Amino acid sequence: MAKTQAQFVCQSCGAVYSKWAGKCDSCNEWNTLAEEAGSGALPKGVSGGKGGKAISFVGLKGKTAAPPRLKTGIAELDRVCGGGLVAGSAILVGGDPGIGKSTLLLQATGAVAAGAKCLYITGEEAVDQVRLRAARLGLENAPVELAAATNVRDIAASLDVNDGADLVVIDSIQTMYTDAIDSAPGTVTQVRTCSHELIRIAKKRGFTLFLVGHVTKEGTLAGPRVLEHMVDTVLYFEGERGHHFRILRAVKNRFGATDEIGVFEMADAGLAEVPNPSALFLAERRGNVSGSCVFAGLEGTRPMLVEIQALVAPSSLGTARRTVVGWDSGRLAMIAAVLESRCGLALGGHDIYLNVAGGLRVSEPAADAAVAAALVSSFRDSPVSSGAVVFGEIGLSGEIRAVTQMDQRLREAAKLGFTEAWMPKNSGRRKQPMDSKSVSIESLGHVQALVDKFS
Repeated sequence: MAKTQAQFVCQSCGAVYSKWAGKCDSCNEWNTLAEEAGSGALPKGVSGGKGGKAISFVGLKGKTAAPPRLKTGIAELDRVCGGGLVAGSAILVGGDPGIGKSTLLLQATGAVAAGAKCLYITGEEAVDQVRLRAARLGLENAPVELAAATNVRDIAASLDVNDGADLVVIDSIQTMYTDAIDSAPGTVTQVRTCSHELIRIAKKRGFTLFLVGHVTKEGTLAGPRVLEHMVDTVLYFEGERGHHFRILRAVKNRFGATDEIGVFEMADAGLAEVPNPSALFLAERRGNVSGSCVFAGLEGTRPMLVEIQALVAPSSLGTARRTVVGWDSGRLAMIAAVLESRCGLALGGHDIYLNVAGGLRVSEPAADAAVAAALVSSFRDSPVSSGAVVFGEIGLSGEIRAVTQMDQRLREAAKLGFTEAWMPKNSGRRKQPMDSKSVSIESLGHVQALVDKFS
């Protein structure tokens, strides 16, 4: 038997070292190496000298049809997962503390339990605490089976049975441990080993597995990066504490589109679906205000209208301030430089504040034109037309470039009553969709044409 020796594992990236060091050479993080018990040197050969068992191969086309997706009854969650839950899949849900991860999964479990066997295993709360939340959500009569456990050996023995569960929730994976490893719960080795065992059983027995994951202060999932590669779907639950909107975003999905989002509203009785988020984000918008512009964006396959707010004011400091909420600060600096260099706007001595209303974070380049319109509107103190939506990507030479899915953006604008669209030139590649003919198109080829609208 190999002699057990100590090893040091980075709690950020999972790199293994034979001795302690202050800095991890793999991820360049400081003070992340923790001592864990190792298994010594590995024997020569993968099989340890014994012959392996030959595996069997099958064709791509199966003989039996795949089972249908399991519907949770929460349309926004089903949308993000690609149309429902796939049997045997593993889904990792991450988010800030108190954002609503456990609430959402308890609501989904309670809805699915009406027609399927659902297990909810918690390692952070007692059973009575989960029951209190279920009573607040109106799910006290749902046939969900609860358990409070942290030992993966016991959990695996309960799940690896015939005629078992259809849906299993583990809340959270950082609290799970296996006694085969001499390290604390939440360490890289424990998280990796426990996740591998639970995912293996889910694939073997064909139930859907939800793993709740903690996030670091940087907003990334805690634990080894390999955890995100092991699961089939990674969902991030986002939202600002000062807003009652919550965004469920898919960043990885083997069975559906990535970058898909679901929108929820936090209420007293839990998370409520928002089927039309554009109307909700624009509900408190005031027209004829300088510095305000409506952006026709796209989140995954869903078109969404949001309000971009900008304030340009003379700076009393030696260096002008740039403050951004909900957008990329580097891209704001680029747009301001293009407006100053290509259009002659003296923005260098002005403070610029930019905000995406509603707590949504916008990442697509199509928001460039809307941000530029909001900046020029505030700088010239001239409001954007209350019935106009703006979208388009701005290049460094000042050209406004075409973006994807322009017809879907126009349909969403027409549905919400907007009558005008400031957008890139269509270049004759696509005709305006029939159901958006009520929206008049103002083609923009250069950012100077956008600035001239406020003269």
